[in-house]
Parts: sequence; structure tokens; C-alpha cells
Amino acid sequence: MSDNGTGPDRFVVVVNEEEQYSIWPEGKEIPAGWRADGTAGTRDECLDHVERVWVDMRPLSLRRRMAERSSAQS
Repeated sequence: MSDNGTGPDRFVVVVNEEEQYSIWPEGKEIPAGWRADGTAGTRDECLDHVERVWVDMRPLSLRRRMAERSSAQS
């Protein structure tokens, strides 16, 4: 935790089965359904990473359904 009581200083990037990203305080148990993606750092470093890798905000299940519809119409 930070010395000024504003929250944790370090975070990890987490991702769920729908390939949605978030950040989580480092050292705190990651909630069920989420896993660490291997990135850790300050809040800003983690948010910068999420911005770089999470380029499609649609859940994975929606992307798959849309791809199936697209290939079925071809």
C-alpha cells in the first residue's frame, strides 16, 4: 500500500475468459474467473499495457458469434 493511504502502489493486469482486461492490486488474491496476464507495475504502467493489448472491447463470445455468422453468410 502507498504511504499516503490512497491505495496500492503496484498492480497486475488481469484478463477473464472473455478476454476482457482490468488491473488488480498486486499481492491481493485474484477473483475467480480472472487470471494474471504476466504484467505488473504501477497503475499507469498497467493501464498503458491494457490500452495496447485490449484493442477489441467486444467479449470473445460475441466476436466468435459474429465470425460464425459472417462465415455462414459467405
